[in-house]
Amino acid sequence: MKFYDRTRELEILSENRELALESSRFTVVYGRRRVGKTALILESMKDIKGLYLFISRKNEALLCAEFQQEIEAVLGLRIYGAVLRFRDLFEQLLMHSEKESFTLVLDEFQEFERVNPSVFGEMQDLWDRHKAQSRLNLIVCGSAYSLMTKIFEDQKEPLFGRLTSKITLRPFSPSVIREILSDHNPAWKPEDILCLYMLSGGSPQYIHWLLDVGANDAERMLQAVASTGSPFISEGKDLLISEFGKEYGTYFSILQLIASGKTSQSEIDSVIGKNTGAYLQTLEQTYTLITRNRPMFSNPRSRNIKWKIHDQWLRFWFRFIYPRQALIETRRFDLLLEFIRRDYAQFSGQTLEQYFRDKLAEEERITRIGGYWDSKGMNEIDIVALNELDHSALIVEVKRNPQRIDLVKLRAKAEKLTPNLEGYKVEYRALSLDDV
Repeated sequence: MKFYDRTRELEILSENRELALESSRFTVVYGRRRVGKTALILESMKDIKGLYLFISRKNEALLCAEFQQEIEAVLGLRIYGAVLRFRDLFEQLLMHSEKESFTLVLDEFQEFERVNPSVFGEMQDLWDRHKAQSRLNLIVCGSAYSLMTKIFEDQKEPLFGRLTSKITLRPFSPSVIREILSDHNPAWKPEDILCLYMLSGGSPQYIHWLLDVGANDAERMLQAVASTGSPFISEGKDLLISEFGKEYGTYFSILQLIASGKTSQSEIDSVIGKNTGAYLQTLEQTYTLITRNRPMFSNPRSRNIKWKIHDQWLRFWFRFIYPRQALIETRRFDLLLEFIRRDYAQFSGQTLEQYFRDKLAEEERITRIGGYWDSKGMNEIDIVALNELDHSALIVEVKRNPQRIDLVKLRAKAEKLTPNLEGYKVEYRALSLDDV
């Protein structure tokens, strides 16, 4: 699949490379797994001299031996003797960059935590001592989002404050998803776009997995996900077990409950059998997997909260794949597909609401967007979008079937918002699958 989007991110990497001709730059590329961090970095290095080193879980001396060969092959820099510690290689690279500016990429950077945790402190010491004379364009990235955040944003960590640039890579927007599917299926239907958004969440790797096997319409996408050998089957565990560690069972149960529609803490607590407040806070703040949603215009301290899984793919995985492990163990993928088809319309209808939030945020002048419901969880409004600069508001009802949308009822529900929208020009809109 060709490289899509990421124009601004490529510009930042190019600018940093130019700046490194005069003084060293230190960039971190953040983002969850499968979001395209490595692809972005490699795309930025297509026509330049750059050294790419992948940090795997090996003995440090073995890693250094591999890196020595790569350094000589790419830079022509021969380092004699057996190097046992990465700090010695890194110092040689910093010194080499005094003569010749080049790009060094350290991928899966967080794995140094398992290889040798002292590497972070050693790199900090060397960076501080050499950065004034060196011209190294250093780029690091990693897939363990929580650990990468800790390494660079925790004030107690040695590399805190050393970055000169940070890129947070997001999943593809709805317009890019449409562009990609159009290249592979020019005759796409709205259902195909919605299904691709639901199954990928905009993550490039998931889109590639589907389109690479010819799954370019909704039915074939669902079949590809629920099939023997599908990488999607184990993807949730592959992504999260290493993040959660011993507590993964509790975290998985909470995420499954949220995906099934139990979105308040009281509902979750009643099933788990204990107070899950600390777990929810960790899922939100440390792992950034869930978001707390309050009704638009509510008090920031309001406890009228609904939790939501932010990532569309994980929301699907915890709704359909994780609860059906027995079918997967017995290889009854045909029955798994039946379960998905049975509940697909309802589940994708909820996905459609988030799709339009993303689409509106991308395409229109919006400063705040959310939903509304009263203290009893009733009188729900799917989307309330504000432009606080122009004093305009958009109130939206979302349904898969446009015939089920009643704008008269929507206006009646929105009367509760009148005090908050004084002075605003309010537009009411119906959005359905036809508008994807």
